[in-house]
Amino acid sequence: MPAYLIRHAKGQQGDMLIEDDNLTLDIRRGWAILADNQGIVAALPAEHIACITRIDESPDQ
Repeated sequence: MPAYLIRHAKGQQGDMLIEDDNLTLDIRRGWAILADNQGIVAALPAEHIACITRIDESPDQ
């Protein structure tokens, strides 16, 4: 299952882990937009994000 760990920039609180079977990440116009087959799950302004890391399950899990 695709998952993304979103680490917020300094001064922002709480990292986020978002996971969904159909999760996609699109970066456009200064926004990180995570969506699934039902629509937008989260939209975050890029200046609030330190990094986004995709985390995939290992094949044996």
